[in-house]
Amino acid sequence: MPSLTRPTAAYVALLAALSSVAYSQNPPKSWVDKDTGHRIWRLSDEANSGGFYFNINAYTPDHKQMVYTAPDGIHVLDMETLKTKLLVPNPPRPPANQQSPPRGPVPGLLHTLVVGNKTNSIFYTSTDANKITSVYKADTNTGAIRKLVELHAKPNTSAMSVVSVNADETLIAGTYIEGDATGREYGSNVPAPAQPAGASDNRIGTAAQGPHYQPENKGQMMERRLAARLPLVLFTIRLEPGPNGEKPGDMKELLHSTDWVNHLLFSPADPELLMYCHEGPWQKVDRIWMIHTDGTHNTLIHKRTMAMEIAGHEFWGLDGETIWYDWQYPKGEDFFLAGFNLKTGKRTAFHLQRNEWSIHFNLTKELDLFTGDGGDPGQVAKALDGEWIELFYPHIIPQGEGALNSPDFWQPGVFKSERLVNMSHHYYREEPNVRFSPDKKLVLFTSNMFGPSYVFGVEVKKAENPPATDVISTPDLARKFNPTEPPNSKGPVVLPQPQPSTDLR
Repeated sequence: MPSLTRPTAAYVALLAALSSVAYSQNPPKSWVDKDTGHRIWRLSDEANSGGFYFNINAYTPDHKQMVYTAPDGIHVLDMETLKTKLLVPNPPRPPANQQSPPRGPVPGLLHTLVVGNKTNSIFYTSTDANKITSVYKADTNTGAIRKLVELHAKPNTSAMSVVSVNADETLIAGTYIEGDATGREYGSNVPAPAQPAGASDNRIGTAAQGPHYQPENKGQMMERRLAARLPLVLFTIRLEPGPNGEKPGDMKELLHSTDWVNHLLFSPADPELLMYCHEGPWQKVDRIWMIHTDGTHNTLIHKRTMAMEIAGHEFWGLDGETIWYDWQYPKGEDFFLAGFNLKTGKRTAFHLQRNEWSIHFNLTKELDLFTGDGGDPGQVAKALDGEWIELFYPHIIPQGEGALNSPDFWQPGVFKSERLVNMSHHYYREEPNVRFSPDKKLVLFTSNMFGPSYVFGVEVKKAENPPATDVISTPDLARKFNPTEPPNSKGPVVLPQPQPSTDLR
């Protein structure tokens, strides 16, 4: 990886080339954000490439590689050299101008799941022309691919999917619906298409857009899916032989529910802990749950005490024993990043100002740095100046002598924020999904500010005496490639209007 503290000869040559670059089809490889003083790197070259969802592990256990996706397949980024390679290619897709593209996903299309916590490997699924879905494991060093299991749906069930692999890579978790869910499952329960033709979910970038775009009709689809109360089963499937004679492909049912169970996520450290959520509009559900892989200890993580209190966008701390989440008390008015330690029961809440709120947050293992990806005024915070990649320094509020405290109390903190990237030219329907590099020198994110999306990294440390020609307004630079101003992600924003005075004095 190019030095982030002392320029190398190659690095200086690169910057010299960038300084005189004539704006071409591809955005520049690096520049310094004029508004923040932090250097930004474009890490991917493929149009409409993107990083993983913010709470999905993207790094190999040796911290030397990061996996990302592009329309042409699964790519690996070397964290030292910043060079990339195509690891597993996607099959060819129908031409974008084809009059009648085939309905449903293209056979063989790759659905990335997670990078292993035990081995340097990426887990993914692919469905063949016979509609048989299989789980695969690809070695990120050699490219060797191993087929682990085929997924065989039970009779009279539908919408079977798997999404998360546990810490020792022996189990995969998923859900299926009992009965026929045609026309009632999220993504197909309203007439308008949620994604471009050929894509079945938003993990997949296409020629039309990058991954992790939220459908314009997302709210309507979520309301209908929640109201449908489809009977659902949460399960695990063995990927490797078990200690008691279990065979690959063996299924264990953990939970039957008519709640909409979603966002399954194994602990990165404990192979027996699975977090999941009750999906739907957050004010209508008790969202964050945890269950053990033997089906016991099904536990609600956050219980509301106020109407319109919401909690969500949950993720595991890198210790594998703390669950963090966006907590609003109440919705859209007061903002916290909250943490609950499963072993100690300790609850921590870092308060955020409105303009600091982010769609997603992330953190380092040592909890000395946090980051957020901001949001436009169309998001729940309705922040007028919230379109930034943010760096947060946590501070626990000191307790004076004699202050009442209890193990049941929230332990309060605040964030000191520093802006890293001006994202005002980014269209927030595609979520940036921030994460730290393992060495904590970069915050990585996805952005469509240049039109197509790419993976970027911004240096945590401010640039020291950069060449003046490298210091550029990020939105102005993006406009040279993408002159269209982004709309608000959720439509026109109606801000509160001043009320006429009722003072009769």
